[in-house]
Formats: sequence, structure tokens, C-alpha cells
Amino acid sequence: MFSIFKKELWSYFGTLGAYIVATAFLLICSLFLWFFDNDFNVFNIGLASLNNFFVLAPWILMFLIPALTMKSIAEEEQNGTLLWLFSKPISVLSIVIGKYIAILVLVLFSLFPTLIYVYTVFMISMPEGNVDLGTIFSGYIGLLSLSVAFAAIGVFSSSLVKNQVLAFITGVFFCFFCFFGFENLASYNLLGNRDYILQRIGFYQHYISFTKGIVDTRDLGYFIFFVFLFILLSVQLIKRKK
Repeated sequence: MFSIFKKELWSYFGTLGAYIVATAFLLICSLFLWFFDNDFNVFNIGLASLNNFFVLAPWILMFLIPALTMKSIAEEEQNGTLLWLFSKPISVLSIVIGKYIAILVLVLFSLFPTLIYVYTVFMISMPEGNVDLGTIFSGYIGLLSLSVAFAAIGVFSSSLVKNQVLAFITGVFFCFFCFFGFENLASYNLLGNRDYILQRIGFYQHYISFTKGIVDTRDLGYFIFFVFLFILLSVQLIKRKK
């Protein structure tokens, strides 16, 4: 597993890939939060808060993470190197976990520079330091929880199809549906008074709890469950290829 992890990590950080991804994420968020005249702009709302960042970031990660994961398995199969991995004394689970952890490191690397936003709102608040750091902390925990779930979905999508572009499209679709699809279905009142069940199945309600400053172990357990689910599904799909 460690050898797979090192190989994947080098494929990102040994080239400009990791730095381009981190820069693109920081640049897009910065433009919407500080420069573009829109509802996300911190100066427009007149409040020293990062709530808009935690609303915006999932929609960017919904495309960014599948772009990172699309080549994890699909590229190996496309190039024929997946067969070479099968010939090595390494389990399919180790292959998946090694690739998955490397993607998580890259996601953390992309999120880390956004801590400058915390410093910025801390300095521009009046009086200085009048910021709810607890809510910001819980928001980052929620964003990390959502990211690890998106990464697991991305690896699953890459295991599902052979083509990288299809893996990206499939990953974006599954991430969107898990994040907002169930929430949207619930708005149609399909189950009457039980529409809350649909809401609780999707990622959105669990993520929103974090952005409100609530760190609930049930929400953390929910995301962990989905990570294990999609990792195990990925393993089963790859075993079928083997």
C-alpha cells in the first residue's frame, strides 16, 4: 500500500499537477469571496464571516476532486498497468487505499492555503478579532468530511469505467446527486411528511450542520460510513476486472 501511495503522490507532486490544482482552488475561491461583485463577496455582505466560503467550496470541490480521481484506476486500466499491479504481491484493497490516501493528501494541500481567509476576516472584523472561530473550525471539519466522501466517490467512479473523461463525468454526477440530489428530491414532497428521510440520506443536511457550528459524531459517522461503502464498492469492481 505504501508503495502505491508514494507512486501516486509523486505523480501529483513530482509534476506541476498538485500545485496547479491548489492554485486553481485558491484563485477561484478568492475571486468569488473578495473580488467579484456577487452574493458570496465578504465585503458585500458586510460581515466578517466565512459562511459564504463554506457554501461555495463544496460546489468547486464537486468538480475538482473528480478531476483528481478520474485517473486513479481508469488510467491504469487504459494503459494496461492495472494488469501489472495484479501480478504484484499486493491486495486490491491496498491498491485502492494507497491511491485514495494520496488523493486525500492533495485535497488537504489544496485546502491549507485557504486558512489565510481566517486571518483576513480576523483582521478586518470590528473590533479586531470579533470572529466566531468555533463556527469556522467546525466548518473546516465539515469541509474535510465532505472532501473525503467526494474522494471515495471519485475513486469508485474511476473503478466503474475505463475512460478518464467518463470517470470525471460520472464522479461529478455522483458527487452532485449525493450532495444536493436527495435534498432536491425532498423539495418535491414525494414522501409527504417523511421527506426528511430523503434529506438525511444526502450529504447536504449533514454538511450544513457543521457550517452552523455543530460538530455531531453522528454526522461524522455518516461520512465515514459512505467512505467505507464506496471504497468497498471500488474494491469489488476491481476484483471483477482481475
